[in-house]
Amino acid sequence: MKKKILITGANGFIGRRVMDDLCADDTYSVVGCSLHDDLCPQSSRHLFATIDITDRQALRSIFEETHPDIVINTAALSAIDYCETHREEADAVNTLAVKHMAELCAQQGSRFIHLSTDYVFGGNSQRLYTEEDLPAPVNYYGMSKWRSEQYVQALCSDYAIARIVVVYGKPLPGQHGNIVDLVAQRLKDKETIRVVSDQWRTPTYVGDVSTGIGRLTTHNASGIYHICGNECLTIADVARRTAKVLELDSTLILSVNTHEMGEKTPRPSYSGLDIGKARRELGYCPHTLDDGIRLSTSGCRQ
Repeated sequence: MKKKILITGANGFIGRRVMDDLCADDTYSVVGCSLHDDLCPQSSRHLFATIDITDRQALRSIFEETHPDIVINTAALSAIDYCETHREEADAVNTLAVKHMAELCAQQGSRFIHLSTDYVFGGNSQRLYTEEDLPAPVNYYGMSKWRSEQYVQALCSDYAIARIVVVYGKPLPGQHGNIVDLVAQRLKDKETIRVVSDQWRTPTYVGDVSTGIGRLTTHNASGIYHICGNECLTIADVARRTAKVLELDSTLILSVNTHEMGEKTPRPSYSGLDIGKARRELGYCPHTLDDGIRLSTSGCRQ
């Protein structure tokens, strides 16, 4: 019998890739749900429901209709500045909806795979953060996601929290851009682009996130896993590597520090994540940044 999977945020950049990849596996029966109608309704490999995950009754109804063996939550309000000034909304999407999902998963015996973020960390480390390091978020987005992690761990006996970092790849029409896509488009249009040079991350190809989540669907252990790239770079480094790989004009890239960027909301200066646990337990092996950039612009899906 096929395992039934429910994916929330299925119209999003990550959610759509996860749904498409899992639909290609005949051992799964996949239902996607999102706040808006199906982005690619021509696909016949999945069912789709339009729901607001902050509506507790709607959430309960979709669980009762699908009886999922596995729930994958990719939905989030991730606009950092917006979360800082709209805290009630951030709580509703990033924290309380996750709490309700965790409760429903516990009641139905579903495995809960919840996506979190490197922004749960404060950025004062001199090394890559491991899953054992204590979160200390510096903005409200990070705080809302950390609280969601705490609910999942407290309420679920079968769960995996996947922390991801600066996910890039080729977006579908109607999806938001990402660092590689935006840099490539701006440079192709001969436009300058300002990028921050003192914030360090471990950027991740979207196909690697999907692969990691796929492995968590068959993994028996509960816990936190860092699912990201294996190179720790500044955002400016990512932009310059994009230009180099795609043979675009890197002189259009203007490196500025955090103060010069004038961002309204604090970001961690360093939030690179260690993937050693995912390598050992899941056999996770991400693409290099250069290969990820090539895949992001070639139309290939690996």
